[in-house]
Amino acid sequence: MEARAKGRRGASKGRKRPRVGKGPLEGGGERGGHMVAVEEEIRRAQHLALVAEKPAAERGLEELLFGDVEEEDDDLQRLQGPLAKVGDVLSGNLLEGESDDSEVENETEDNFLPSEKPAWVDEDDKVEEIIDMTHRYRKNMMKSDAEKKLTKEKLQRRLQEQFQSAMGATPSWAQRDRKKKVRKARDEDDSEDEEDELMHKTGNFVTVSDSLPRGFLQMKNCKFANSERLSDAKLTTVQFHPSAQVIMTAGLDRSVSLFQVDGIANPKIQSIHLESFPVYKARFSADGEQVIATSIHNKRFYIYDMMAGKIIPITHIRGLEEKFIKNFEVSPDGRFLLLNGTSGYLHLLTMKTKELIGSMKINGKSLESSFSPDSSKIYTHSVQGEVFVWDVKSRRCLNRFFDEGCMCGTSIAVSKNNQYVACGSSSGVVNVYAQDDCLRETSPKPLKAIMNLVTPATSLSFSPTTEILAIASNKVDEAVKLVHIPSFTVFPNFPVFKSKLIYLANSMDFSPRCGYFSIANNKGKALLYRLKHYSDF
Repeated sequence: MEARAKGRRGASKGRKRPRVGKGPLEGGGERGGHMVAVEEEIRRAQHLALVAEKPAAERGLEELLFGDVEEEDDDLQRLQGPLAKVGDVLSGNLLEGESDDSEVENETEDNFLPSEKPAWVDEDDKVEEIIDMTHRYRKNMMKSDAEKKLTKEKLQRRLQEQFQSAMGATPSWAQRDRKKKVRKARDEDDSEDEEDELMHKTGNFVTVSDSLPRGFLQMKNCKFANSERLSDAKLTTVQFHPSAQVIMTAGLDRSVSLFQVDGIANPKIQSIHLESFPVYKARFSADGEQVIATSIHNKRFYIYDMMAGKIIPITHIRGLEEKFIKNFEVSPDGRFLLLNGTSGYLHLLTMKTKELIGSMKINGKSLESSFSPDSSKIYTHSVQGEVFVWDVKSRRCLNRFFDEGCMCGTSIAVSKNNQYVACGSSSGVVNVYAQDDCLRETSPKPLKAIMNLVTPATSLSFSPTTEILAIASNKVDEAVKLVHIPSFTVFPNFPVFKSKLIYLANSMDFSPRCGYFSIANNKGKALLYRLKHYSDF
């Protein structure tokens, strides 16, 4: 018996048992546990196979010691299928082909992989959040006392209903298909695209405009500008100083007076008397340091130097043969002095030395002239109604045209922004042209024909901002109109109806920043008005 046992043990030692190690089917967790069970079954099957080969006497002895092993035959048959496959895997058949490997692996995974389960479940997710409706911010949304507690979903629906009832309907920006509608609208019309862009922005789009509105002009009557020295004769000139808060008046009383403008007292600064020299026209120089004055029937004119306090008479100009010097213009840059002579002559002088530069000649008689704001051009209106445009440097005529419908020209003015040219006629019609048309076209069409005067338009004046055009006639009383630009409509509240204050308007002017407007009349008074739209002088 001992010899047989030793032989059996030697045989068992000589036979190599299949070694089960970690392979492609092994893994951690539950999958590793299944592999351990498979290994145990393999060992048990091998043991049963060895037992079947033993002699009957030896098997009987082992049955007495260890029990009957026949009951395990069914288990052995049950394991033959899986053991065959696993044996192939453990014996090295894994390396024979990729197809066999994939089939074994997929089949094993299908047998041993468990179903996926959530790793963690929050019990609070299943509980509905309850909102206290008795809070002071939510009391108004309660429909009854039974709604002291509402779920979060019901409260959200209640808020949507309340918003829609207040808006009347669901607004477009809250609709989900709004983007599609916007894209379709952009393809159909570009204007709708601009409106959509506008709705995407916030801010104050409606602002107060700085431009002067049409309609009624807000203005106030002030004390006469020359109230401390009223004239016995008519005033022929009124002009504001180009930089100081000062106004100048001059007239047939042979005097030139300066006043400080405050709209309340308007105190007098200075007056000069010119013996036997009734002033026809007076103007400040561009720098405001001098005053030029001419008379009615006189070849001589005066220069008043305010800085030096001297009155300088100009009795003769070399090369100038004129019997009378009445009408003149000062260039905005302060370099030139233009004299309107007789027989259609225009004489250009230097402002610094008062010497003659050259002369220009038009057909007929020259009545009024005006410099362009940059002093490069001169516009002249003749008695025949023809307008001439001159180049200052070359003294050459750039263009000429007839003022539409004009039989006799009486006045001309150029706007401060060099955009408009206004021409007055003896019929009272004032034509306003575009400055570009006056340079290019031989028969330009006026932008507007202003027909609010019925007597000759003797005075024209643009405001510094080119928002008002003042037109006047010195033939009848109260013949003054203020025209809004660019609408070219007349302000209906000026002059005041059935209130005779202006009488005959001989001269008009605006202050440098349009804060004041003044009219010189035949009664020796300089009327002063405060334009409320403009805050500065």
